Amino acid sequence: MMVKPMEAVDSEVPNSPPVIMGVLNVTPDSFSDGGRLYKNGRPDRELVLAQARQMAADGAAILDIGGESTRPGAAPVSAEEELARVLPCIEAIRAELDARISVDTSSPAVMRAAAAAGADMLNDVRALARPGALEAAVELRRPVCLMHMQGEPATMQQAPAYGNVVDEVAAWLAARAAACEAAGIPRELITVDPGFGFGKTLRHNLELLAGLPRIKALGYPVLAGLSRKSMLGQMLDREAAERLPGSLALAVLAAERGAAIVRVHDVRETADALAVLAALREAQ
Repeated sequence: MMVKPMEAVDSEVPNSPPVIMGVLNVTPDSFSDGGRLYKNGRPDRELVLAQARQMAADGAAILDIGGESTRPGAAPVSAEEELARVLPCIEAIRAELDARISVDTSSPAVMRAAAAAGADMLNDVRALARPGALEAAVELRRPVCLMHMQGEPATMQQAPAYGNVVDEVAAWLAARAAACEAAGIPRELITVDPGFGFGKTLRHNLELLAGLPRIKALGYPVLAGLSRKSMLGQMLDREAAERLPGSLALAVLAAERGAAIVRVHDVRETADALAVLAALREAQ
């Protein structure tokens, strides 16, 4: 079943609250919640649906489904394994919920199959750089999110280095977005993600957060994925399950600096935090 492409996120409305993207990891080894939706060695349909229902009810406008862990040190998985994880979940959610579905993948084969199953958006940590990925995105005409990553998940945190991280990430995203437009992806379908935690030290991540307006100035909606990330562990000495307060602070700070989408694990709590920010903005 094909669905209409998701409309682009509007980045031109002043002080508009960011859209919440809920994280639905259907992997056995993601850093925060890997394996939680598994039963008998595979993602369990009812567990996935229950989580999707709850996230949608709590305020997630987009559900981001990923079948390959991209945590630091993660090994790649085959397209066949990724498809076995994500396709049944996309099909089940599409059959029941009127929710926007994003597929978190770098594989052209997974992009095509996910779109055919009902995915509305392509979220790629490798920014459509794998062979065939850009061509697949052009063909599918779905909104795309292009993320910056220095290196690959298996090695990206070994020795990340930049001269000026904000300038370099902004320039890289601008070049990648321009390449996508030149290939035939309409500008209004492109979102960019500076890639917090993907080949960055704690200082790099904090500089990127402070410099988020520079990324927004590129003219594309910005996605910020900061939820439960290791930067919070470094700052607060908290394990992933204990990082909710820090994640909420980062979501609000990203929203204040212009993020159009925040990608989070804790949807209800994030929606409350952003509602408080929206009320303050309205009062001003």
